[in-house]
Amino acid sequence: MVNIVNYVRIKGKAASINGKALNIDFSEAAILKAIYKHLEVKYPKFHKMDELSKLGFIASEMLLQNKEAKEVLSHTEKEEIGLILQNSDSSVDVDRRFYDSIVDEENHFPSPALFVYTLPNIVLGEISIRNKFMGENGLFIFENYNPQFGVNYINTLFEKGKIKACVGGWFNANNGEYDAFLYLLKHSPKAGNEHTIENIKKLY
Repeated sequence: MVNIVNYVRIKGKAASINGKALNIDFSEAAILKAIYKHLEVKYPKFHKMDELSKLGFIASEMLLQNKEAKEVLSHTEKEEIGLILQNSDSSVDVDRRFYDSIVDEENHFPSPALFVYTLPNIVLGEISIRNKFMGENGLFIFENYNPQFGVNYINTLFEKGKIKACVGGWFNANNGEYDAFLYLLKHSPKAGNEHTIENIKKLY
């Protein structure tokens, strides 16, 4: 049986863990930086990431820092932890900025720092490096979050013995608008909050 351990949500100017809002004043700082400070994360590379990677990274930190998540990860081999996410607008924010840096022939200064983030799956690498995940991973592009695909795909990985724990969900960043929903799963012989399409729709 595949059970949901915990979940997080970032939407607009709000952020929550397992449905409980984080007690943060977002009026003085950008939401992702405010969450970064609230969680007391020490990861200087965060400040060099594009907005999509910052969103995915911060959502994963919210998800994985609590006691239940740490217990699951500590009892699972790194090769057996999956990371399966969905996205809509890909890396369009940084794509625009990179395009602007190369479109003017007289002021042609392509930025290597931007180019690194013109692939949307880079965020999976950032999360995997941070947590030393080495299992199955994939980023799938849909117009909107597709719980049916996510549940079926991830559950199949569990059924085939490819993974014993997994971070799944959705994240999207475009023009300063953030939407992230990440959850942690584990294989368990006991009944719990089962990883079904209906349950994921309720949480999202």
